[in-house]
Amino acid sequence: MFHLRTCAAKLRPLTASQTVKTISQHKPAAPRTFQQIRSYSAPVAAEPFLSGTSSNYVEEMYYAWLENPKSVHKSWDIFFRNANAGAAPGTAYQSPPPLSTSLSALTQAQSLVQAQPNVDKLVDDHLAVQSLIRAYQIRGHHVAQLDPLGILDADLDSCVPADIITSSDKLGFYGLDESDLDKVFHLPTTTFIGGNESALPLREIIRRLEMAYCQHVGVEFMFINDLEQCQWIRRKFETPGIMQFTTDEKRTLLARLVRSTRFEEFLHRKWSSEKRFGLEGCEVLIPALKTIIDKSSENGVDYVIMGMPHRGRLNVLANVIRKELEQIFCQFDSKLEAADEGSGDVKYHLGMYHRRINRVTERNITLSLVANPSHLEAADPVVMGKTKAEQFYCGDTKGKKVKGTEYL
Repeated sequence: MFHLRTCAAKLRPLTASQTVKTISQHKPAAPRTFQQIRSYSAPVAAEPFLSGTSSNYVEEMYYAWLENPKSVHKSWDIFFRNANAGAAPGTAYQSPPPLSTSLSALTQAQSLVQAQPNVDKLVDDHLAVQSLIRAYQIRGHHVAQLDPLGILDADLDSCVPADIITSSDKLGFYGLDESDLDKVFHLPTTTFIGGNESALPLREIIRRLEMAYCQHVGVEFMFINDLEQCQWIRRKFETPGIMQFTTDEKRTLLARLVRSTRFEEFLHRKWSSEKRFGLEGCEVLIPALKTIIDKSSENGVDYVIMGMPHRGRLNVLANVIRKELEQIFCQFDSKLEAADEGSGDVKYHLGMYHRRINRVTERNITLSLVANPSHLEAADPVVMGKTKAEQFYCGDTKGKKVKGTEYL
C-alpha cells in the first residue's frame, strides 16, 4: 500500500516498519507485524480518488482495515486486498456488478402492470369489499331480527343504514353491481367469516355477514378501542359454525332457561303486589352464568366468586348457587317485621356460599355470591378483594384456581 500525500505527484511506497510506526502513533498498543507490502511508484492519475483531501480519508480507512477488515465497506476491503497482493495501480479497484438484471426485472414488472388495464378497478373492488365488511361489523345490529315472532317492530326508527346490503341494488353504494357477486375477493385480517379460507365470492361474503350480524343476536362492539378485544368478539361471532350446538347442549340450555323463566313467573303469580327486582327479559343470564362456571371448571377453576346488583339476585341464588327455595320464599312472608332477616329488600342484599359438584365436569366447585353493599359502586372492590384474599389463602399465585366475576 502507499502512504498518501495530497501534495505529491507520485505515490511513495510505505515499508512495513513505517506502517507499524504510524499505527502506533494513532493508537498506543503492542507492536504489530504485517506481511511485507509490495511497493512501487505510479502516477496519481492512475488512482484518481487518491488526489486532493480524499487521500487522508482513504489512509484512515486503510489503518482501520489493517485492524479489522470488516470495519470498512466490502468494496474497500477488496481494493486493499488487491493492492496488498500487488495489483498494478488502476486495477485494484473493482466496480460493482451492473444493474442490468434489476433494471430488466423492473422493466418486466412495469410492462406487466401496463398489460393489466383493470388493476385499478381490481384494487378499488377489494377496498370496497373491506368497507362492506366493516359496515356490517359497525351497523349490522341495526337490521338484526330482534323480534323473531314479528309481534313488534324492534327497529323503532325503521331506518336501515345505506351501507348495509339488504338488496342487490344497494351494491352501487360501493361501486359494485350484480356481475361482481360471483367474483372472488381476498378477505382482510379483521374478519373471520372465511374460517380456513382466505378468499370468498362476494355473494358468500354478504351471506356470512348477514348470518353473523343480522340474525336474532345483535352485537355492537366497534366502539371498543382495544384491537385484541374486538378481534375476540369477531372470532366468536363470525367464525363459521361457531353458533352450532349439539342436541345435548341444546337440551341443557333449554332446561336452564326454563328454570329461570318459571322461577320469575312463580314469584310474579304468588307475590304480585310485592316489590321485586326480577330478571324478566334477561332470563338468559342464568344459562350464561352456568355455562361460564362449566367452562371454568373444565379449565381447573375450583372457586368462583360473583357479585351483582338487586335485579335477578334471587334467580341466581336459586338456580346457580342452589339456595334452598324454602329459604327464599319465606322471606316474602308478609308477617315479617322490618328487623327480621330478609324483610323488605334485604333479601336482595344477601349472598351465599355453597360447595357442590358440577354435573358437567363431575368436579367439586365452590360458588360464592357476595352480599350486595348499599352502594353498587362498591360491589366491584368487594368482589375483587374477596377474590384476592381467597387466592392468597389457597396459594393460587397465578390466579388459575380462584376466579372473580361481576354482573352489573
